[in-house]
Amino acid sequence: MSARLLLVHHTPSPATAELLAEVRAGAADPDITGVEVVARAALAATASDLLAADAVVLGTPANIGYMSGALKHFLDQVFYVCADDTRGLPYGLWVHGGSDTSGATRSVTTVAGAMGWTAAAAPVEVAGPPDAAARAACRELGAVVAATVMPEG
Repeated sequence: MSARLLLVHHTPSPATAELLAEVRAGAADPDITGVEVVARAALAATASDLLAADAVVLGTPANIGYMSGALKHFLDQVFYVCADDTRGLPYGLWVHGGSDTSGATRSVTTVAGAMGWTAAAAPVEVAGPPDAAARAACRELGAVVAATVMPEG
């Protein structure tokens, strides 16, 4: 039996793509077995993708104090379709911004809370160019969320 970790992301910049790569690397840690990692761009991810997932990690830039329009579109399209069926879903979040990421983080955690999802780890907020600590935090985020749904045995 395997579990599925869905990574839904909007990565329009090299910095956001770099952070996504770290989340993927953490989720693919050799010590984590039995977890299939599926990444979908926010504008391509569907309700079916979410319903097939055992956990989700969301990634977004902070755009003018809010999550990206692409991630908002994904959450809008799945909210009523999936909310009842995904209650308790473990999730993680990373946000990258030039300076302030708090509004984007708050907007995503508010929607996740309304859907009844459970944070598997604290959100990773990265302001400015990603440094070694930011990359390590995103790698750890991917590993923690993947380990949360790793099958026993």
